[in-house]
Amino acid sequence: MAETAAATAVGHDELAALKLVALDGGLAGPVKVSCSTLADRLDASSQTASRRLQRLDEAGYVERDIVSDGQWVDVTDAGEAALRKEYADYRRIFEEEASVTLTGTVTGGMGEGRHYISLPGYMEQFVERLGYEPFPGTLNVDLTEESVRARAGMSSLDAVPIDGWEDEERTFGPASCYTATVEYDGASYETAHIIVPERTHHDETQLEIIAPDRLRDQLGLEDGDTVSVRVEEVSR
Repeated sequence: MAETAAATAVGHDELAALKLVALDGGLAGPVKVSCSTLADRLDASSQTASRRLQRLDEAGYVERDIVSDGQWVDVTDAGEAALRKEYADYRRIFEEEASVTLTGTVTGGMGEGRHYISLPGYMEQFVERLGYEPFPGTLNVDLTEESVRARAGMSSLDAVPIDGWEDEERTFGPASCYTATVEYDGASYETAHIIVPERTHHDETQLEIIAPDRLRDQLGLEDGDTVSVRVEEVSR
């Protein structure tokens, strides 16, 4: 919920200010920012520059410490994620193939993936839109800290939509499937998708991956093994 509020509060003008703070070293730690200097670089007034920093602070993209001759500004993880998304968008413009590579360790899941994937309202869409019937279960990957931040780039990639549906008892939410290749110890499995349900118990630190086969068997995976997951544009 906080992420949605932040995205609503911050526009392109604020992101321009955030970029300048990051260029000055704000990703590595607090940097001294003068509103008048920032205003010159933004071609805006000091009051406008100050308001943009305030909005970034309120959205959780920066943390500020106001002092007598300026302020110390530190870009947060949320702010870095926003910049990474902008970076991913520019890569889509200037590079032929857009992709995001994430790294993490294999972990045991809660078993809910097996249940939901097997439901007919989802399974029919998987077969129609992904071109295969997934193995009844997901490969769960706990991302490294760096990959948690890099994951923001996924939002700039096209995904296969899976529609929500309902039966006589309850409503089931929609999901997005991102084309992925899973790599481990020199081997790779290409026909896989990261599934991102709209409603999930997992947070941004974990991936759920589906495939036609049991990925643990295909790649010889065990809990604790480190895998690389390359996320790519949907094939047109």
